[in-house]
Amino acid sequence: MRVVVAEDTAILRAGLVQLLQEEGHEVAAAVADGEQLLAAVRELRPDLVVSDIRMPPTHTDEGLRAVLELRAADPAPAVLIFSQYVETEYAARLLASGAAGVGYLLKERVLDAQDFLDALERVAAGGTALDPEVVNQLMTAGPTRGTVADLTPREREVLALMAEGRTNSAIAQALTVTDRAIEKHVANIFLKLDLPVSAADHRRVLAVLRYLGA
Repeated sequence: MRVVVAEDTAILRAGLVQLLQEEGHEVAAAVADGEQLLAAVRELRPDLVVSDIRMPPTHTDEGLRAVLELRAADPAPAVLIFSQYVETEYAARLLASGAAGVGYLLKERVLDAQDFLDALERVAAGGTALDPEVVNQLMTAGPTRGTVADLTPREREVLALMAEGRTNSAIAQALTVTDRAIEKHVANIFLKLDLPVSAADHRRVLAVLRYLGA
């Protein structure tokens, strides 16, 4: 696949490029800041973006803001955040943009290169790859009552498809039922996981995080 890498640390950027190329992937561009990332993706249309969070000029959230902008575009690229930090607000917004083709891994917790490469493949294929610590921090930031064990087998099946980033219509098609039936299942999931309507929280994201944490 074609990949754009955004990492401001030169040695790590070179290491990622070498690892990807050794696995037969094409690194279309390797950049050091958010503006370069936006320009590279818009020009080259890669299959996947691997980006750090904190990059020049302020070393705060340039990478994540660039990724959120890219995920709002059409078509939205698959994205793997690879960082030292868990930024819960931005991570929730990233997942809210659509859980399909999204990953968030912590650098110090990736101990095997093959695990990293497997996560890349999964995200590029439209799946999700989240470090357990990212899931944990996002879950503690939201409601904590209700468990996946409270759901029926069908509701768990619906939630699993939600975790793949599918819409209600896509879930209905996959399960050969009506959209209305899926809407009822989703409403029951929110009820059983104790996820009330809230302007501050995205219930679909929180439900998926609860599922991944389980």
